[in-house]
Amino acid sequence: MARANVTLKVGSDGVAVITISNPPVNALAIPFNLSLIIAGLKEKFDEATRRHDVKAIVLTGKGGRFSGGFDINVFEKVHKTGDVSLMPDVSVDLVVNTIEDSKKPIVAAIEGLALGGGLELAMGCHARVSAPRAQLGLPELSLGIIPGFGGTQRLPRLVGLSRAIEMMLYTTLYAFQLSKPIFSEEGKKLGLIDSIVSSEELLKVSRLWALGIAEGRKPWIRSLHRTDKIGSLSEAREILKVARQQARKTAPNMPQHQVCLDVIEDGIVHGGYSGVLKEAKDFKRLVLSDTSKGLVHVFFAQRATSKVPSVTDIGLKPRRIKKVAVIGGGLMGSGIATALILSNINVVLKEINPEYLLNGRKMVEANVQGLVTKGKLARDKADKALSLLKGVLDYTEFKDVDMVIEAVIENITLKQAIFSEIEKICPSHCILASNTSTIDLLVVGEKTSSQDRILGAHFFSPAHVMPLLEIVRTEKTSPQVILDLMTVGKIIKKVTVVVGNCTGFAVNRTFFPYNQGANMLVHLGVDLFRIDRVIKKFGLPLGPFQLQDLAGYGVYMATAKQFANAFPDRVFTSPLIALLVKSGRNGKNNGKGYYTYEKGSQPKPDPTVLPIVEESRRLANIMQGGKPISVTDQEIVEMILFPVVNEACRVLDERIVVRASDLDIASVLGMSFPSFRGGIVFWADLVGPKHVYSSLKKWSELYGNFYKPSRFLEERATKGLLLSEPAPSSAASRARL
Repeated sequence: MARANVTLKVGSDGVAVITISNPPVNALAIPFNLSLIIAGLKEKFDEATRRHDVKAIVLTGKGGRFSGGFDINVFEKVHKTGDVSLMPDVSVDLVVNTIEDSKKPIVAAIEGLALGGGLELAMGCHARVSAPRAQLGLPELSLGIIPGFGGTQRLPRLVGLSRAIEMMLYTTLYAFQLSKPIFSEEGKKLGLIDSIVSSEELLKVSRLWALGIAEGRKPWIRSLHRTDKIGSLSEAREILKVARQQARKTAPNMPQHQVCLDVIEDGIVHGGYSGVLKEAKDFKRLVLSDTSKGLVHVFFAQRATSKVPSVTDIGLKPRRIKKVAVIGGGLMGSGIATALILSNINVVLKEINPEYLLNGRKMVEANVQGLVTKGKLARDKADKALSLLKGVLDYTEFKDVDMVIEAVIENITLKQAIFSEIEKICPSHCILASNTSTIDLLVVGEKTSSQDRILGAHFFSPAHVMPLLEIVRTEKTSPQVILDLMTVGKIIKKVTVVVGNCTGFAVNRTFFPYNQGANMLVHLGVDLFRIDRVIKKFGLPLGPFQLQDLAGYGVYMATAKQFANAFPDRVFTSPLIALLVKSGRNGKNNGKGYYTYEKGSQPKPDPTVLPIVEESRRLANIMQGGKPISVTDQEIVEMILFPVVNEACRVLDERIVVRASDLDIASVLGMSFPSFRGGIVFWADLVGPKHVYSSLKKWSELYGNFYKPSRFLEERATKGLLLSEPAPSSAASRARL
């Protein structure tokens, strides 16, 4: 491995070139020596400033990349130790005093990327010259922090306040709150980049630019001193007010957004240097927040999913998957087909009659057209994708497919018949996958002789949008087949989590108590609409009852039946859904459930559902003395989510997942568990296993076995261990992985 260092080389033109070398992205820190790169930069800048043969300085990065910023491993180390002093003081000492206030001009020569601290270093320089298509951005908010090297102050001064806020606070829909990077071409238009030249000319032009500043032919600009792009104080405050309102709406549980806006405002009101000092102080405070801990954990949890023991570490190479058959053109099948064709994979979509096939094709076309309408896909690329789809009514086209994904209804007999048929028709190398969300794969494939080729490809709805692919293996599944599906997942831009085989697998099994816990509370007298509000406030996008409406009651009843059969000792069976169906309600499907649904408007709580709820309470008869319980919002969260944690403990104990963090990333990407809470197991460890255990034990004594703590949870709580700590081998474990 190449040694991380900072070098200085002075040319005959009197320009010193300082180069950051820390492959692969020239990060500004390394975990075992946090200050090595920063100290090296300080030393080389000081040397260049002292030397009489140096007229000007160019800062660049080795290997076609300027700098990817601070190494995220450093944040993980700080979180584990709780010692924020491990992070070197960079903002004032290096960026302000050494770079920006240097007596010799400094030009940043940017290629590849300048992200986070890398861009902040570049903004501290007196000019920035870039190669084409270099990525520029400040992604710190995605880690629960704010820029810490002066980025909150210099970016608004270089590109304007509104654009800077957008670059720092822009958020995405799923797991991570990501800044919106731009390319150097846009940076040039905004004023962030002074000139764009070819990679071959980059150092030459940067040297000439630096000399031009030194000789008075180019402007010597200190970004922190600029105010021309900020506008008046009243204009700036109005922009910040709107941004705060938007942040409260889109990221209500993310303190770093409001802190970032406060720091920006401080610099506008009191000057850039004041803003830099406040930024450094607030940065260190945010680093130790639970939000930062959770988001950093999710970042590493996603990375870890690519490493699967006895699959990715035994020298296997993935086989190329060129043609995939999807059986079933319903909501899931059409979504899966969409995801595949968008990634240039040929798809054969099979249905049982022309009407169903036409509907399936129309859904795929609508999915693709939706991306075109939103500006996420060019028309020519959409047409190319749709040309890769072929609809069929029989298995003729299956003779040369590399993989089949079955996506029919959750009917064991039907799935068994399909697998028996495709085993005879498909080539011997063909992967046989099922999109079942609950059914044991050994049962699905028990009538075949190819169980080494059978595995689960569990997509989450909508399949072309949701980022998780749960790969389910049995004891008989070939490692090659698992690796091949992991590779397909990567091609179609999914995060793959490899899990063991059981009813519900990892994600749905862990979360089957979620709706049941909500139903338990309703039957104990808690208002269902209050429950939804509390759960949304906690950070999930929908409350459990609106989620039931959205999924459809048929799906809910089918999966509930599977779990009741598999885990009869710990289910709460409610008559409520059956009563809703009997009354003519089917959730969003027919516009009437717990909520009413009208096109073009938000769902509205339906008060006419309350008599049905009362009837269900009467039938369930679990309210002690017929009186509703009194609970706080926190107790609502805990009575719904602690049973989920309890089932997660069983999943961990049975080795259904490789590691606890796999369950965390799966809960975030598959169930929309809030990323800032780090996933279901990470959150439980923050809350404390002892508190989870004692609460469940208390409720089990009051309300029965649904809340009974698992053996694993009891053991961890009693011994003072975290749930995420690797478990010793257990004879009771089914060792499914």
